[in-house]
Amino acid sequence: MTDPEWQTRIELAACYRLAAHYRFTDLIYTHITARVPGQEGAFLINPYGLAWEEITASSLVKIDVEGNKLDDGPHGVNPAGFTIHSAIHRANHDAAWIMHTHSRAGVAVSAMEEGLLPLNQIALQFHGRTAYHDYEGIALDLSERDRIVASMGDRPVLILRNHGLLATGDSAARMFNNMFYLERACEIQVATLSMGRPLRMVDDATAAHVAAQYQGNMGEDDDLALEWAAHLRMLDRTAPDFRD
Repeated sequence: MTDPEWQTRIELAACYRLAAHYRFTDLIYTHITARVPGQEGAFLINPYGLAWEEITASSLVKIDVEGNKLDDGPHGVNPAGFTIHSAIHRANHDAAWIMHTHSRAGVAVSAMEEGLLPLNQIALQFHGRTAYHDYEGIALDLSERDRIVASMGDRPVLILRNHGLLATGDSAARMFNNMFYLERACEIQVATLSMGRPLRMVDDATAAHVAAQYQGNMGEDDDLALEWAAHLRMLDRTAPDFRD
């Protein structure tokens, strides 16, 4: 195993543990995937049947673009679960890391006709950066991959209507940052709507301005590196076996 692959395994295992910590999981279902550096068409995915808080660097499974195993490890995979991921990995070079969730707040917002609303500062970072894909059923039909790619375009996050959320990134840090704040924006939206009071939306011009501020100042690699390092320190204190 190459050093870049092992480092990718450590960071992917960290993403699973962080998602479990922040309660983004759906038992053993949904996935976070990463391209294997230097190995065209090879990806890492969670072993089917393990809870996300159980996943370690060595337990991750290497697969090809169709979800077939490329190693002889003891764990199986859920090929159907890779349908959405494979579509985006193949079509978008920047999407080296992909995370898909079925969280309560994320699914709730995905079921709203308006989708993610410009209700708060956290949601505004996704203004003009969020794509939507209409529900077609459980993602078992490989022909849906092209339609998912067309829906997503060049945007980093996708709301799968009546289904859940998806975030991408060129690194573990950027992908997890996108998903963490998309989840948080959905949680705040659900909480806001539950109050039953008149809503104060942010106007389009201000929303675009704030989105540009996020991209210009808060989306810098240095900031992401600091945030990611903080996540890893937390895991090293609470669940250091993710590196095993």
